[in-house]
Amino acid sequence: MENTKTKKLRSKKGAERTANTVIYIVLIVISVIWLLPFFILIIQSLRGEPGMSTSYFFPKTWTFDNYVRLFTETQFLTWYGNTLLVSVVVTIVQTIIVLMTSYALSRLRFKMRKPLMNLMLILGMFPGFLSMTAIYFILKEMSLTQSLFGLMLVYTGSSAMGYYICKGFFDTIPKSLDEAARIDGASRHTVFIKIILPLAKPIIIYTILTSFTAPWGEYMFSSFLMLGDPSKFTVAVGMKDWLSEENVNQYFTVFCAAAVVVSIPITALFIWLQKYYVEGVTGGSVKG
Repeated sequence: MENTKTKKLRSKKGAERTANTVIYIVLIVISVIWLLPFFILIIQSLRGEPGMSTSYFFPKTWTFDNYVRLFTETQFLTWYGNTLLVSVVVTIVQTIIVLMTSYALSRLRFKMRKPLMNLMLILGMFPGFLSMTAIYFILKEMSLTQSLFGLMLVYTGSSAMGYYICKGFFDTIPKSLDEAARIDGASRHTVFIKIILPLAKPIIIYTILTSFTAPWGEYMFSSFLMLGDPSKFTVAVGMKDWLSEENVNQYFTVFCAAAVVVSIPITALFIWLQKYYVEGVTGGSVKG
């Protein structure tokens, strides 16, 4: 009897080891596939031979000249500064708007609450470029085309429509905490600042990351609004010009170097804050 149980236990453990091994192999393969484009990008940024493509994979000449050219022969630093300024301002404004909107929709009950939520959800399903022409002429009338401030307005204009994930997180925080604080004389503002926000660190981090990454790599609106003024370009717009037919052979390796530099802040930010990012996506803040 004992031998039979021992055999079954060993068989079960062996099956678990086999399953874990298969899972690890699959994850390793997925990781290699995911990292391969980044590996190729770094190799291309260190290639000394000019041109868009070569008949060989590894460069015959390794060099950092592409990075030197990037910072000395182009307006990359200007574009990088524009992108960083826009992204930081948009992140701050959008995070504040999303958090306040989400808290109001989670905690307050008013007549048009559900219709408003449904309307914002439906409007959010339409791609933003459908409104590009109208937005351009509105900003033109306000003399805000070819303006970083105008670009910031475009990015933050629909911030409230990104409420749904944050609201779902706030819904997991017990309302009894709000009620207890209100009984003690705390205002809605005090409850939000001193009780809700300290418990909502994961979703705040998630909102900051998503708010920062969107304008960092956005191309369509920025190219439409900044057309004709290279000093106001963001990195996406400026780098796209290097891939034009007349420039690609001269600037392709420089483009790869710029792509590596641009990816560093986002990668570092995600690695640093990935724990909170996952918690924000999965939801849940107070157990009980």
